[in-house]
Amino acid sequence: MKGRRMVPLLLLLGQLVAALEVPLDLPQPPTITSQSPKDHIIDPRENIEIKCEAKGNPDPSFSWTRDGAHFKIEEHPNVNMRPNSGTLEVDITKRRAESFEGVYQCTAENKHGKAVSDNIVVRQSRSPLWSKERLKPRVVQEGVSLVLPCEPPAGLPPPLIFWMDNNFQKLPQSTRVSQSLNGDLYFSNVRREDSRNDYICYARFPGTQTIQQKQPITVKVLNQAPADERMPSFLIPKDRHSSKVVLRGHKLDMECIAEGRPTPEISWTKDGSVLPAGRTSFLQFNKTLQIDDVSDSEEGVYRCTATNKFGSVHHTFHVTVKAAPYWISGPPSNLVLSPGENGMLTCRASGKPKPLIRWTKNVMPIESLEDDTMKVEDDMIIFRDVKTSNSAVYQCNVSNEFGYLLANAFVNVLSEPPRVLTPVNKKYEVIRNHRAMLDCSFFGSPIPNITWFKDSRSSTLDGDSYALHDNGTLEIRISRPRDSGKYTCVARNILGIFENHVFLEVKEPTHFLKQPEYQVIKRGRSVTFECKVKHDSSLTATMTWLKDDEELPDDDRFVVGAESLTITNVVDSDAGMYTCIMNTTLDHVSASAELTVVERPDPPTDLELTDQTKRSVVLTWIPGNEYNSHIKNFLIQYEDSLHHRGHWHNLTHVPGTKTSAHLKLSPHVHYTFRVLALNDVGWSQPSNPSQMYKTDPAAPDENPTGVQGLGTEPNNLIISWKPLTKLQSNGPGLHYKVMYREKKPGSEWITTNVANNSRFVVSGTSTFAPYELKVQAVNNYGEGPEPAVVIGYSGEDVPKSAPTGLRTVVRNSTMAEVGWKTVSDDSIRGFLKGYKVHYWRDHGVHRHHLDHVEKILTFSGNRSHGILPGLHPFSDYSFYVKVFNGRGEGPPSITKHFRTPEGVPGPPTSLVVSNPNLDSLTLKWSPPYDPNGHITGYTLKYQPVNNSNELGEEEVLALAANETSVTLPNLQYSTRYRFYLNAKTKIGAGPAITQEAVIMVDEGQSQTSHPKVWSRTVHPPLKERPASPFANVSSSVGDDGALISWEYWGSEKNVYVEYIANNSESEEEWQKELVNGSQNVKLKGLKGGLSYRVRVVAYGHHDQPLHSSDELVVTVPAMVSRQVDIATQGWFIGLMCAIALLILILLIICFIQRNKGGKYPVKEKEDAHTDPEFQPMRDDDCPFGEYSDSEDHKPLKGSRTPSNGTVKRDDSDDSLVDYSEGGDRQFNEDGSFIGQYSGKSISRETAEGPQSSEAPSPINAINSLNSFV
Repeated sequence: MKGRRMVPLLLLLGQLVAALEVPLDLPQPPTITSQSPKDHIIDPRENIEIKCEAKGNPDPSFSWTRDGAHFKIEEHPNVNMRPNSGTLEVDITKRRAESFEGVYQCTAENKHGKAVSDNIVVRQSRSPLWSKERLKPRVVQEGVSLVLPCEPPAGLPPPLIFWMDNNFQKLPQSTRVSQSLNGDLYFSNVRREDSRNDYICYARFPGTQTIQQKQPITVKVLNQAPADERMPSFLIPKDRHSSKVVLRGHKLDMECIAEGRPTPEISWTKDGSVLPAGRTSFLQFNKTLQIDDVSDSEEGVYRCTATNKFGSVHHTFHVTVKAAPYWISGPPSNLVLSPGENGMLTCRASGKPKPLIRWTKNVMPIESLEDDTMKVEDDMIIFRDVKTSNSAVYQCNVSNEFGYLLANAFVNVLSEPPRVLTPVNKKYEVIRNHRAMLDCSFFGSPIPNITWFKDSRSSTLDGDSYALHDNGTLEIRISRPRDSGKYTCVARNILGIFENHVFLEVKEPTHFLKQPEYQVIKRGRSVTFECKVKHDSSLTATMTWLKDDEELPDDDRFVVGAESLTITNVVDSDAGMYTCIMNTTLDHVSASAELTVVERPDPPTDLELTDQTKRSVVLTWIPGNEYNSHIKNFLIQYEDSLHHRGHWHNLTHVPGTKTSAHLKLSPHVHYTFRVLALNDVGWSQPSNPSQMYKTDPAAPDENPTGVQGLGTEPNNLIISWKPLTKLQSNGPGLHYKVMYREKKPGSEWITTNVANNSRFVVSGTSTFAPYELKVQAVNNYGEGPEPAVVIGYSGEDVPKSAPTGLRTVVRNSTMAEVGWKTVSDDSIRGFLKGYKVHYWRDHGVHRHHLDHVEKILTFSGNRSHGILPGLHPFSDYSFYVKVFNGRGEGPPSITKHFRTPEGVPGPPTSLVVSNPNLDSLTLKWSPPYDPNGHITGYTLKYQPVNNSNELGEEEVLALAANETSVTLPNLQYSTRYRFYLNAKTKIGAGPAITQEAVIMVDEGQSQTSHPKVWSRTVHPPLKERPASPFANVSSSVGDDGALISWEYWGSEKNVYVEYIANNSESEEEWQKELVNGSQNVKLKGLKGGLSYRVRVVAYGHHDQPLHSSDELVVTVPAMVSRQVDIATQGWFIGLMCAIALLILILLIICFIQRNKGGKYPVKEKEDAHTDPEFQPMRDDDCPFGEYSDSEDHKPLKGSRTPSNGTVKRDDSDDSLVDYSEGGDRQFNEDGSFIGQYSGKSISRETAEGPQSSEAPSPINAINSLNSFV
């Protein structure tokens, strides 16, 4: 019991001692360090080397045994032992290598013990020749199974088998044709394309690196009906059950090859468990199951199943796993003890069946030795109170029927103080967050105790961050920058103490900033892979590029940059996996990306026509190279050399996974086929054409399409159709049998033949009568199928009846709904197209002249009502209705009348200021051009306007309907007023007309004030657009903008008022104002003195303009300044003469040259045009205006002198008044402005008095000009 309790302690002690490596300067038994493998196969053409190396102190000596007997090297002149080594070198130049075959064992010996090698079995590699034989051709029926035997000669090691043809190209294999494990070639079923005379089995012998071939085998598949289809049956293995024994750690191969038609599919299962992941492979198209590194869990029952559409068959493998001896925890380790210590050697091994363990000491059976310090217990030798005599080499031999294990382990009894074998001040470098291993390799006997310190040695290093290994190594599990520094390793035992220093530096890891990415590139182009990496600056880094894990090709097209790889002019062989590797002295990173080179596929080849019938053929082909881009589909084209030579037509598309197509053909065609392939890059070139295939003529398969019957006159019927193509004709002599009859009881079919035409005219028909029609294709070989009956109609005539029952419903003042009773079908005499409503405005209620501009609205289909938009309010309308068909319109209906109700009136036609006094004036107006009802009154609004255009308090006057003028008293002196006048009906008020007036003192004429008035009368639009939902678009202009009003009855909600300057050259500058549901808007910000085009537009859902009103021109008047007229003041003339005599002379010359006769051309226009309406000044008008001579004392252009002496301002957009701002102005010598006008006060004008009697002169012209200021 006491001995057994000591075993765990001794085991722990043995593990600690085993960690020591004895320095070679200390005495130690020999240790085998290198030897040849147990099964040593030699090349008979090379000298033999049998390796045996060992170490020890003193150096060991070597001896050999061969086949169990001592091998005397000195008796074999061809054999030499290498100096300071036990390795044998055999020269085979004088003797054949096979004479040295045998079982060799090496012994290494010094005074401390003996160590032996494994039994090394030396065998010569062999590659025997194939026996000469004549192989008969194998003639088989299509569809049967076939086995071509290989039967290679036995070699050492066994040869590798493969099948090739005469051109050394591997024969293609598939689920139907495959090679078995023994090298035979199996056909599950043969096909005609398997016929060939060069099935050659090759054997490659790896020991001698030679290849031998069997005589070629010829296979001929008979050109006759194939064998019947059938369910699978196994060719390998033959029976339904079999057994296999496999050794642990070896490969397990199981094979199932089945025959059948169609080709069977093979699947594998294991009863009760799944196949091991990562170690299982399915080879030879699933026919071989291979499991690597077999363990005990692979024992069991495996099942393979062969299946096709006719059934399945099974085979079961019963697998048993055996095991040669193997180490459980490794071979026994050397043991170093100090005198008096205890220890243990352990030889832990297993196997199946359980192996036998035998111990020897210095190659002597341990049972024959008497030593009370050691005891053998099964797989252990236990040492107690060891002595120097226990130093020796102990052998452990483990064996069973499947093999053996042999291990040497020495026991060395020493007394040594501690020493550290790691170099002093060794520097370690590690990457941050990686594990750091600081070595403290030590030796001592007894075993030293190891401790570690950092920097100040304040405490030992232990805890979760550190791990101390038995060999003295300090492990820092996760290195951080703070772990950098100095470390001290201290070794202690009873004989002394030893310490050593090492240093650790923690570096930053290398990482990618940008990795190379997958690239697909077309052949001939360039491609670049980027690889950007960051690393610790203290480390040296090297970037390397690999292609498919090998060095880049030596080609100038591969350009390696600092952070990239560029490949120019890419070719197919450049495809592959490219890897960027960044190496530093401590770490490395790598990233890979694939390059796929694509191109249009090569054209298909080997077009062949099979299964030929009268109306079909099977076309097969071999796809061309697809260049890494899978073929998506094939296009089959044909040429008809009989009807259309030289033209290729598309016939059908075939998926890219197929290589044949069943083509339906037409009769009487000479077919030639070709095939094109499509991948992601594009179409290939066409293949070479197939052989020609001619089909026989036949009767037509189809009749013409598009048969219809329509008349062009009331008494005819034209039957037309789409003729057949030459390909559809199926034979010569194509013509058409045309059959027709009127669709009524008792009618007989009338038949006529038509050739070279696609229409036939039937005359003398009834008007718009239905006919049954048939058109049949006929050629010299018969008639086509029975044609379908088509209904056609003879020619139309105009309708003979008019709509009746006219009715109206007036919806509002601008829209009415009209209705009628539809015309009977018999009266239409054709295809009903719709109804047309003709309507016109008889007159307004207040007018007695007729408008009578007729408008027409068309309502398609069988309609009985419609809407009339855009009507004038308070007007009488008339309308009638006609029905129309494809021939024309029928007679009109009776005329129906209706009246639209009142609406809001238009603006008054005019508004004129008259009879001005110092504090009053009179306004006169004309009624609206469009009263749109009974005028119930007028509303006048007016208010003062100051120099800043700010409006004062508004006054409102309600005026009677019969009034056309009003006098306004109590007006403020020298004040500008703005007037608004609009008319009203019972429906409401209409838009206003605007006028402005200024009351001023005219000192040159009288004390009567002369107001300046300008106005613009808004007239209603003269034209109407029945299709537009807009009407009565009008405007009135005031200081705060232009008021635009309209009527709208459309359904669109997005309504805008658009405007643009009248002289704008671009139509894209229209400005928009959204008006929502309103029917008026005020446009602000318009520039004075400009004209604008204005329209109202309704937009649809996608911002498309649907309706637009007529454009309206709105003119904004220029702003006026109020100044006293000093044109007739004498003091001004004298002042100008005194100050600028030279300037006046030049001005006189300028005016004389300009006039040349005393008049400007514009004055003549003034004489011809006395209309007070707005006359805009043109660009070529004189900038000073016109002046009169002594004979014609006319007012200037832009002004008018009424009978009462008041001067009115014109609405000119470009008069000099627009330039006046109340300051001083001067003129240049050529008459242009160089300063500001000189404005004078009224008091000074009055003091000087009027000067109207003076003769005209340039000075008078200038003074007259100032009258506008």
